[in-house]
Amino acid sequence: MKKLLIYIGITSALLQAGCTKNFEEINTDPTQTDAAHYDPNYLLTSAQYMFSSQGYNISLFTSMWAQTMASTSSLSSNYLSNADKYVASSGTPDYQGRLWNNNYGQSDQFWTGAGSMVYEAASLTADDASKSNLNAICKIMKVLLLQELTDVYGDIPYSQALQGKAGVTQPVYDKQQDIYNTMFKELEAAIGQLSTSGGAVSGDLYYKGDVAKWKKFGYSLMLRLAMRLTKVDAATAKTWAEKAAAGGTFAGVADDAFIATQNSTGHDNAQARVYNTDIYQTRWSKTFIDYLRANNDPRLGVIAEVPADGLAANQTSSPGVTTAAVQLGMPNGYDLNGGPTDITHAPGYPGGTGTGANATPIGKYSRPRTSMYANRSGNIFVLTYAETELMLAEAAARGWSVGATAAAHYRNGVSAALQSLAVLGADGAISATIADAYALAHPLNITSLDASLKQINEQYWATTGAFFLYVETWINWKRSGYPVLTPVNYQSNFSNGTIPRRQPYPTIEANLNKANYNDAVSRIGTGDNWTSRVWWDK
Repeated sequence: MKKLLIYIGITSALLQAGCTKNFEEINTDPTQTDAAHYDPNYLLTSAQYMFSSQGYNISLFTSMWAQTMASTSSLSSNYLSNADKYVASSGTPDYQGRLWNNNYGQSDQFWTGAGSMVYEAASLTADDASKSNLNAICKIMKVLLLQELTDVYGDIPYSQALQGKAGVTQPVYDKQQDIYNTMFKELEAAIGQLSTSGGAVSGDLYYKGDVAKWKKFGYSLMLRLAMRLTKVDAATAKTWAEKAAAGGTFAGVADDAFIATQNSTGHDNAQARVYNTDIYQTRWSKTFIDYLRANNDPRLGVIAEVPADGLAANQTSSPGVTTAAVQLGMPNGYDLNGGPTDITHAPGYPGGTGTGANATPIGKYSRPRTSMYANRSGNIFVLTYAETELMLAEAAARGWSVGATAAAHYRNGVSAALQSLAVLGADGAISATIADAYALAHPLNITSLDASLKQINEQYWATTGAFFLYVETWINWKRSGYPVLTPVNYQSNFSNGTIPRRQPYPTIEANLNKANYNDAVSRIGTGDNWTSRVWWDK
């Protein structure tokens, strides 16, 4: 024992001597790096992929709330009951917080969320003129990420958000109106910061650091923010919509923001991953297919396919029949349980396909074309020229000064909605000639403002639906009210037979950030539930 104490003493003395001489070197983890040697471009790359390729985070609810998609799932079968029927599954409490955790990051692991990553990258580059453009892009990304959250949940942490590294683990929930006012100012400042002398950006998955395109992206995002406020603050909406148009929004489909994924590296298209998993249960809705058919829309014979006969063929991504005439959307709210809501009892039920063990009752309903939507190395849309032009069409219809007439912007938006599908694969290609001709033959109804708003927002719904931009489809539906949808009133649903207007906060917030959570809930009035409305949703 005495010898052991002597050895410990000698070792301790040696260590103290060595530490005095090379303390920093010895106590630095060689597998880690400090801020001075870390390239924040990597944080931007990770954040963009994490935000853009969310998969289940967005499909579990909003993919079917706006009724572009439908499913026969039910509580007894799987999680898609949350989306199609507003019926909870065992994982619902987990699911309702996934979007929140993805965009923020978990409270005890600030670096895990997309928002935390761009916030950290912006902090690391705040005083570096050579990374001024990277800093600006990260600030724009922050607005993109948190706008999605506030539009889904309502009042959220903003002024104190994303500061877990600094020890802020219980941020206050800002009022949505204050958040929007701040986002407008932050976005304007970030766009103004972008310049040809602001340094190269190597980690950008959207535009490879193209500053000119990022300026257009920023103004297009500004326009989206502005149009959210049409019913609650038209004056502010007009001011910022006109500012966005004057600054320069997207000018063509070449400006579309999307990311390319690569399944072989583990960076796959999560939307396609979800669709591959649920390929049998996921169909285009009757509402959606009927809309395309009624308008003789060229997309009908491009984005939809009827699988080959039989259960086996319906459970694989083997190509189906794309002929427009045979496409049939599935009504929302039905199941395969054999009761009164079984799909076989749906009005106009076409009959099943296959026999015996290979029989399926939903074989004749159209699903998203697998060559376009099931490619796990495919592209994912973020924000498009088609959306921007349709928003400008609405702004112009309201009498705001946005550069062209409502009819002209609408025509551009319709043509772009068709042409941009090529981003999803070669089978989605619709030529500019066909797209332009279709748009010209289906002009905007300008007989009244209501007629214009209806047509514009129905087209916006179909466009974002075809792009698999689930959250945006639902958000603009609840803002505009178009198309007019019939809610599903399935047994034991969580929204009283109405289409959900918001997602409740993550259940863990009531424990981790109790005081601020309670304060936010007290401002909602109708409670933290699926039928409450966010500030701008009047």
